[in-house]
Amino acid sequence: MNKTLRAVAIAALSVAALTPAMAQETPWQVRVRAVNLDPANKTENGLPLAVNAKLIPEVDISYFFTPNIAAELILTYPQKHNVKLGGSVIGSVRHLPPTLTAQYHFMPNDAAIRPYVGAGVNYTNFSSVNLPNLGAPFGQLNVKRSSFGWALQAGVDIPLNKQWSLNVDVKKVQIRAEVQAQDGSKVDTLKVDPLLIGVGLGYRF
Repeated sequence: MNKTLRAVAIAALSVAALTPAMAQETPWQVRVRAVNLDPANKTENGLPLAVNAKLIPEVDISYFFTPNIAAELILTYPQKHNVKLGGSVIGSVRHLPPTLTAQYHFMPNDAAIRPYVGAGVNYTNFSSVNLPNLGAPFGQLNVKRSSFGWALQAGVDIPLNKQWSLNVDVKKVQIRAEVQAQDGSKVDTLKVDPLLIGVGLGYRF
């Protein structure tokens, strides 16, 4: 009986000792950022197409599988861009670009600056396309509604306390907008491929 009681006591003490450490391993983090979206605006066939740069809001949700390894889902609401041809606005389009990255955090604990890198995939949905009818041979211009591409990421978290942190984040995302003629044939592909530089706050819970 004494051996049993000692074993139970040791187990209880072990759980009690581990509980504070486990409590600190909070796996979820949410960040809110203001992001400058700066498109590359290159085309495959040389047509002088472009979309405007703009400041957008961004929310991301991260889950930490280990202190070093996390997955991050990056979200915003559909963003409207002016479409330009040779510097003149010819229409507009909205895009919704959710991105999922896998991250490696180099110094996740007890560091004044906590850098990370990430890589993943982007899916962009184009909607509310408003482009002109150019007449023969192209007719009404349109944009292919979806784009898949890679995403690269680097950033730092600067802890303010146990829950809150300041975040600086840089991403390069592959987004391609295929401009189509009225019959569905490709006119050109705009390589939006934006550089996104963001600053925001993160909350770990």
